[in-house]
Amino acid sequence: MKPLRIALAGNPNCGKTTLFNKLTGSHQKVGNYAGVTVDTKEGRLMHKGREIAIFDLPGTYSLTAYSLDEIIARDFVLDEKPDLIINVLDATNLERNLFLCLQFQELGIPIVAALNIIDQAEAMGLTIDHRLLSRLFQIPIVRTVGAKGQGLEELLDAAVAVAESPIAAIPTPYGNELESVLTGIIEVLNTDLPFAASFPSRWMALKLLEKDADAAKKLSAHKNRSLVEASLAAGILTLERHSGRDAEILISEARYGFIHGAAKETVTRDRATVPLTERIDSVLLNRLLGLPLFLGILWLIFQATFTLGAFPQEWLDLLFGWMAERARTILEPGLLQSLFVDGILGGVGSVLSFVPLVILLFLFISLLEDTGYMARAAFVMDKFLHIFGLHGQSFLPMMLGFGCSVPAIMAARTLKSTKDRIVTVLVTPFMSCGAKLPVYILLAGTFFSSHAGAVVLSIYLIGVLLALGSSWVFRKTVLRGETTPFVMELPPYRMPTFRGVVWHVWDKSFQYFKKAGTVILAASVLIWAITTFPQSPEGTPPEQAMEASVAGWVGKALEPLVAPMGFDWKVAIATVTGFAAKETVVSTLGILYKVGDSTKQEASLQAALRNDPVFNPLVAYTLMLFTLILAPCFAAQATIRAELGTRWLVFYVLFSIMVSWTLCFGVYQMGTLLGIGV
Repeated sequence: MKPLRIALAGNPNCGKTTLFNKLTGSHQKVGNYAGVTVDTKEGRLMHKGREIAIFDLPGTYSLTAYSLDEIIARDFVLDEKPDLIINVLDATNLERNLFLCLQFQELGIPIVAALNIIDQAEAMGLTIDHRLLSRLFQIPIVRTVGAKGQGLEELLDAAVAVAESPIAAIPTPYGNELESVLTGIIEVLNTDLPFAASFPSRWMALKLLEKDADAAKKLSAHKNRSLVEASLAAGILTLERHSGRDAEILISEARYGFIHGAAKETVTRDRATVPLTERIDSVLLNRLLGLPLFLGILWLIFQATFTLGAFPQEWLDLLFGWMAERARTILEPGLLQSLFVDGILGGVGSVLSFVPLVILLFLFISLLEDTGYMARAAFVMDKFLHIFGLHGQSFLPMMLGFGCSVPAIMAARTLKSTKDRIVTVLVTPFMSCGAKLPVYILLAGTFFSSHAGAVVLSIYLIGVLLALGSSWVFRKTVLRGETTPFVMELPPYRMPTFRGVVWHVWDKSFQYFKKAGTVILAASVLIWAITTFPQSPEGTPPEQAMEASVAGWVGKALEPLVAPMGFDWKVAIATVTGFAAKETVVSTLGILYKVGDSTKQEASLQAALRNDPVFNPLVAYTLMLFTLILAPCFAAQATIRAELGTRWLVFYVLFSIMVSWTLCFGVYQMGTLLGIGV
């Protein structure tokens, strides 16, 4: 028997991906804001001997093809034709969620609804008669609490029962006049049977009346396209003459009229209950307090990261120092010993020593995401972003950029305007991703130990300001045009689950470990090789031997370009390797400064940098800025190319190089002139 193919669909923030993870045992990213799932994810399970394949579609408010996530969700249903749709409904915001449910019914595919987050709805004083709602919509509706796994067995039972004995969808009544126009268009659409088999005629007629661009494009495959267009034009003219309004408005009014009536019959609310979300928002979204509170929360996160992470970081430094010392006693002096101690331990060990701080930052960000505060941060920043030509929804990909630029760039697909999407993709890499954090931790901890949290926060804020400034420039030059309005849903606050938080932190940390064991290890071996060969005669001072190596030649060639920023040839090499992965800046410095050499009095990279006359607080801060601004890793660049094309990627790389050099030159020269940090 073939697996039962189920599409899991719903609005953003309805708990859909949490439900998917509970059902399939998967660990997809769950975020309490739109744009987390930007592609279709598949998971499989067995239920009472029946194999089921579940496809997690991007969260979407409707099936009108305005944004890429809506197109992905709609095209999956139309092209893949799943056996069933499980439509996840947010019980705390039922009317808005039912709008998508009606659109799915118009596609003619069997539906089961999961009335999710019902516990929070009841806590808000809402009582929902799900049995009456089920009769009104003529579909099975099952009460669920995805985060706790409640109602999942009943949901799967209902899904299997409906798939084996499909229930015919009941079309939404749109009134005599609109139904008459629909009937005429449907009759002409049905003259092409293969087309009608691919695209349900009633759904296609509605989409054409709504002036849906994607539906109009699909109509080109109809053998009687001209007849359909003539019937459509006549129908639109009739509706506009009789009602004085667009057909799209009439259809939306009919849908919401039906939904409002159904909600009025099935939902009651205890008016004496003031939801906790509203009470918290009265403080966090306060017109005067909102932005200062957001900045204060970020400052606390960075301070806590450095304070709590300092002790385990020191322990790891001691561990890698002990490992280097043991390796020197076990391995004979020579290339193998040098490779392991100077290359692998000096490079990878330098990066791994910052794991505790990275884990702590991931933990705090995960808590902000899962509680729903990130969506509030976007709301707080919306008006401010519009000043610089950024869409309010751009804040969500930008915040994702604090974790990793790759999913952040992909999350820009949720923006409906092409220009808004391009601007967002181009400025998102200015956010300080997790890969840049080890560089900040190293330099801030070495030269600004008593104020490390504030210094790192300043780098993060400069990244945000650069993103805003660049957006303003793009909007005034290469991407002129009005920004689209930003209507945002603020989901209720939710208590993060222990399992969810642990998984998020582990997932992000695992990617860090994986990169340390692959990209950074390979880069460390390569850097060791170019700093070791060609080998100098025995007895040559280490500094002279390194300058005579391949790395020395390349670094010396680049030094005139970076010297105006206060960098020497060693830093030049580190910044070049940072193109592969930002963490390799740390591993490269670790190799160049021979931190694995236990014969030195202090073997840590921080001690080596403090003892280098080239480095001082000003140079360290300038290097943090350069790491922030310069183009991100190859993976992020490949994602930009996939989303926008080669032309925009080249534009972005050249733009980032120009901005990074200009700004860092100005900071270093001004600091030197004023005697700051030198």
